[in-house]
Amino acid sequence: MIGLALRMLRHRPGSAVATLVALAAGVMILMAMGTLVESGLRYRPEPVRYAAADVVVAHREMTVSAKDLDGEVVRSKVRLPEGGTVPADLVGRLRGLPGVATVAADDPVPVVLSSGAGTVTGHGWGSAVLTPYQIRNGNPPAGDDQVAVDRRLGLTPGQEIEVLVGATARTYRVSGVLDGPAAAVFFTDAHAATLSAHPGRVAAIGIVAAPGTDKAALVAAVRGLTADAGVYTGADRGLAEESAELAAQELLIQAGGGFGGYVVLLVGFVVAVTVGRSMRHRRRDLALLRAVAATPGQVRRMIMAEAAIVGLVAVAIGVPAGLLATRWVHDEMVGRGFVPAGFPISHGLVAIAAAAGATALVAVLSALLAARRVTAIRPVEALGEVAVEPPRSGRVRLFSGLAALAGAGSSSAVTLGAAGPAALAGAIGMLYLFVLAVGLLAPWINRAAAGVLAPVLRTVWGPSGYLATANLRANARGMAAVLTALVLSIGLGGSVWFLQDNLERQTLSQRRDGLLAQHALVASAGLPSGAADEARGTPGVVAATAVRRTSVVVRFLDGAETVAAQAVDPTGMESTMDLRVRAGRLADLAGGTVAASSIRASMHGWDVGDRVTFWLGDGTPVSLTLVAIYERGLGFGDITLARETVAGHTARDLDDEVLIRTSGPADLRALAARHPGSTVAATGDLTRRLAADLAVSAWLNKLLVGVMVGYAALAAANTMVIAALARRRELAVLRLVGVTRGQARRMVHAEQAGLLGVAVLLGASIALATLTTVVRSVTGEPVPYVPPLGWTAVIGGTALLALLTTVLPIGRLLRMPPIGR
Repeated sequence: MIGLALRMLRHRPGSAVATLVALAAGVMILMAMGTLVESGLRYRPEPVRYAAADVVVAHREMTVSAKDLDGEVVRSKVRLPEGGTVPADLVGRLRGLPGVATVAADDPVPVVLSSGAGTVTGHGWGSAVLTPYQIRNGNPPAGDDQVAVDRRLGLTPGQEIEVLVGATARTYRVSGVLDGPAAAVFFTDAHAATLSAHPGRVAAIGIVAAPGTDKAALVAAVRGLTADAGVYTGADRGLAEESAELAAQELLIQAGGGFGGYVVLLVGFVVAVTVGRSMRHRRRDLALLRAVAATPGQVRRMIMAEAAIVGLVAVAIGVPAGLLATRWVHDEMVGRGFVPAGFPISHGLVAIAAAAGATALVAVLSALLAARRVTAIRPVEALGEVAVEPPRSGRVRLFSGLAALAGAGSSSAVTLGAAGPAALAGAIGMLYLFVLAVGLLAPWINRAAAGVLAPVLRTVWGPSGYLATANLRANARGMAAVLTALVLSIGLGGSVWFLQDNLERQTLSQRRDGLLAQHALVASAGLPSGAADEARGTPGVVAATAVRRTSVVVRFLDGAETVAAQAVDPTGMESTMDLRVRAGRLADLAGGTVAASSIRASMHGWDVGDRVTFWLGDGTPVSLTLVAIYERGLGFGDITLARETVAGHTARDLDDEVLIRTSGPADLRALAARHPGSTVAATGDLTRRLAADLAVSAWLNKLLVGVMVGYAALAAANTMVIAALARRRELAVLRLVGVTRGQARRMVHAEQAGLLGVAVLLGASIALATLTTVVRSVTGEPVPYVPPLGWTAVIGGTALLALLTTVLPIGRLLRMPPIGR
């Protein structure tokens, strides 16, 4: 059967190449995405800061419990955006456990060196044993004015250094130089406690066990003393360290989880449509094999052999291409700051096996499914059926299509009532259901379109238009795959691609329109809480509002999600920012209260006066009274808190900026001079910086969406090429009965115009419905924004693709003599 399969593939090179391209591209896409996800899942950070500790106690993630529809308790873990802390007095209780040799608390603080070495991490000297750091020259710090530094900083004992810590400029004398794994500064434990952003709590506690201690018993004893905190041992100690690698791991897993399922569905659909169309192209060959005594089993084995041969070649092409694509994506992510340069990328063996196996399985099943009718009936009946398309499509297909259409409508209703990620997921699901409904109902759509377009086609193309109408009506079922592929490419290109543009545009618009202040005092190292009061005391300043950016954790479906938030000093806030309050008053914002965006409030059913519960960024649960609902959540965060609510619950107890509104001249330079490392910027400059940051952060989403749109376009091109090549016999018969080459070409053009018109109408309608629904749910805007020339690019590109993939193959067929085909 392998030899026969090879000869069959050589006999139909066009369909074989189209299938090969679809399979190879599918393997490449699935492998590249799978390798990134596999890298995230396999990554286990090596302990560095706590390498010498046997047990680490830290509060890095929280567990959220909820009940699903059948009442079963579902638990999900969320990494705390502000790191989390544990009580400092836990050190004493842990020290009393049997088998404990050393217990040390670690509470890092950012330290900015004026020498130009950048930002390093500061610690108390007692935590040096957890790495360990060793004295290379000099002594440990002995007073509040002394520090020990890592050798990488290039300092020597006795040298004085100026640093910015806690937004305050301080001068220290270097008491000693250390050897360790990373640049760091060590204070005395007492002085480090005064610099803490959360007095009475620490980021982590490390335990060094005494020799011969039963570590399992020690871990059990430690767990008995801890409540919400996690206990990390062995390789898991790296999870207790806040690092860029952990953030990259979470990003890779989230990207794979968010888009991976849709990409797998898309690849499966494209491969199934391409292989199915190719088998339909070859039904006559299969029927002839049946007529010369080939059994159904032999034909099926031949089909499986063909799929296996093409699949092996596709894997041979797709795997190296996937490796190159993975390397390129990794380099781009490193260059844009998504992933650290040293983040390990998996070899992708699991991804290779999964991608190759999935595409091969879909190809074999699709081929067997497409040829099931020819292999299941008698040889003479098979020859008769392939000569003429069955006049009617099955009722199961009709009912399935109507069910998919109803599901799309239901998904639309759900999406309108949702917000945020739920709306996005609902919108993409709605898009897929609409395309599925078109694919199932395509025979009836094509017949109806042929009837509606008949007068137009006959008027424009004359007799060729009449032939085109007859072909569209007679081949309605055969052209279903073409219509579906075109609708899919237009639907994806016209909806999901423009969603990111709408999010960026609305974020910037809300930020720009909501900033009433003309200036902002900003500092990368943070600003002390008194900076806003100093600004208010500056002549010419009307109002000043301190803003601290943070995140909170709120329940979402049966889990939880991290939500952007801001903590503000509400004094004079109405003069510096306009959040466009829809209900309640921001003037009532204080400790024990909260304001929320209309999107967030709608998602959770919150109203003014309700008690709302969530977790602060360090995992502290809060129950606050909702005092205001505002519309500009994209520009300023979904949650607005009073600054006193988050005091002691953020990684640094500092403000990110102070918004300043002036009336007339104001000496803001003097204000900045009193806060080292700070500058005064126009709020318009802040908006431009936000635009640049959004463009960088949106790159990954656009890449993934671009892959989906590109693969959908490939599906359309493959399907139309195969459909065009399958018309060799039809065109030959037309030429033999007197149809000229020009008439045949005009007939094909008329068919393409009619089919493309229907596809554009359906695809644009689906794209517009999807985009409008999700934009309204996520941004609140009733009309989505489409970039200039956006729809022209989508529709024009699809039209050009359709013409090229049809005109060129048909032109080649028409140049061949009608006899001997």
